[in-house]
Amino acid sequence: MKGCLAGKVVVWWLLLAAQWMSSPEQALAQATLAPLPQSQEAKALIAELRLEEGKVPVREFPRWRTPKKIVLAGNYSPAQLAELRKVAPVVEFLLARDRAAQLTAVADADAFVGTCSNADVVAAGKELRWVQQGIAGVEDCISNPAFRDGRVLLTNMRHADAPIIAEHAVALMFALNRALPSFVRAQDKANWTRGAPIPLRHVRGKTMLVVGLGGIGTEVAERARALGMRIIATRNTGREGPSFVSYVGLPDEMLQLAREADVVVNATPLTPQTTGMFDAKFFAAMQPDAIFINVSRGKSVVTDDLIAALKSGRIAGAGLDVTEPEPLPPDHPLWSAPNVLITPHIAPRSSLKGDNQWVILKENIRRYTAGEKLLSVVDPKLGY
Repeated sequence: MKGCLAGKVVVWWLLLAAQWMSSPEQALAQATLAPLPQSQEAKALIAELRLEEGKVPVREFPRWRTPKKIVLAGNYSPAQLAELRKVAPVVEFLLARDRAAQLTAVADADAFVGTCSNADVVAAGKELRWVQQGIAGVEDCISNPAFRDGRVLLTNMRHADAPIIAEHAVALMFALNRALPSFVRAQDKANWTRGAPIPLRHVRGKTMLVVGLGGIGTEVAERARALGMRIIATRNTGREGPSFVSYVGLPDEMLQLAREADVVVNATPLTPQTTGMFDAKFFAAMQPDAIFINVSRGKSVVTDDLIAALKSGRIAGAGLDVTEPEPLPPDHPLWSAPNVLITPHIAPRSSLKGDNQWVILKENIRRYTAGEKLLSVVDPKLGY
């Protein structure tokens, strides 16, 4: 009799448990409690790009909850949507290709993947808790009160394009050191000439100053060191740096370090502190045979001061992927400044464009859904 009763109790408990386990709420809880593990692809990329995690798990963010809806701006293929559903099976992913669709879709969304500078979209998301910026730059976003007061978390693609941009910086350095722009112009005229506007130089044994030893700056430094250069740098957050950097200084040491450099590379984010930091005073501190490379933002340079330094021979040349203004008007004097090489903000472009971003996006969505530490969390106070 007791065995029969016990058996009934067990059956009743199993039926009740099965009903409880099959409820949508329990399915959601189970998915939250047992998140998918990090992929080997994500693990490798995090190590390669030196991606930084947030200080605390996102589940400790006061407004965090397991997301139900994430709005994706732009175009995503069915295969990509299927991949996102694998890493976050409890989430509804909604495509919103234009601004009007985004304004509607984001109203009850937990997260938005798109452009953080679309203030009206962020404002329309009354339930928004997280925005994933599709690029690294956030200078047009951090003044938004939603980010500044911490109501909405902001992450970006910091470091994602760093290896590609670093290669471009090195290419500009080589081109200027070997006077390639002048030889290309001679080739266009079928003119066999060995004359160059500056002495042809090598880089081995020379000193490079990297201003801004973040993701891009570190990648530039690593490549330059492999070429046999001595690397010195500045960074805003302290003196720590990788072993291939000989000295890491603070921002107030920039002028002193500029006097030692044969090549100066600007790799800083654009913030109020970095806006206009490369001015007449800075160029006067550089060696007269040194070159200046900018793969960061045009507004960090006082353009008139750069033109004056080039025309006067105060510096030997400049390689610019970014300018101020941008795009550069056809009649702007920077085009005709001596020993300047300008590319139209294409440093991040390559055959691999988007691959790193896609891996980071999937990993951050997985992490957010699981309540883990996010990658590349933006600090609005620092501006990056």
